[in-house]
Amino acid sequence: MRQWKIIAKEAMARASIIGKFLCLLHVTDAYVLSSNHVLGPSMLPTLNITGDVVLVEHLSHRLGKLGSGDLVLVRSPLDPKKTLTKRIVAMEGDKVTFSLDPTRSHSSRSLVVPKGHVWIQGDNLYVSRDSRHFGPLPYGLIEGKVFMRVWPPSSFGLLGE
Repeated sequence: MRQWKIIAKEAMARASIIGKFLCLLHVTDAYVLSSNHVLGPSMLPTLNITGDVVLVEHLSHRLGKLGSGDLVLVRSPLDPKKTLTKRIVAMEGDKVTFSLDPTRSHSSRSLVVPKGHVWIQGDNLYVSRDSRHFGPLPYGLIEGKVFMRVWPPSSFGLLGE
């Protein structure tokens, strides 16, 4: 009987350590740093069409440290199950001029980004679905700032403007 108590106590201690470790992983992934796989042509030439793995930090947007030119991971306003990687072009209060369809027309529109919103666009304007299609993005949909590419190894490094 005593041996079972020792075994049960040891099992509980190990389960507690594993539980704490898993909690730490969750907090780190959700609130500090995570990786994300980015696919598609909308961010060419900055990101590869075949897919890049990037690191996303989740502190800058909570501290208000984002600005024009930053790459961000956002929750899609059209499909909340999807995330998008785009570049911030304008912050709240900034005036932005854009073309709805650069392939068909040279006409453009201008607007002032409302309070609590940002204007995002893909680097490849011809195929990107971004603020030109769904309007200014609420700041609350920003999940983090993309700052480093870790895959493929040949493109490893920091992502700047």
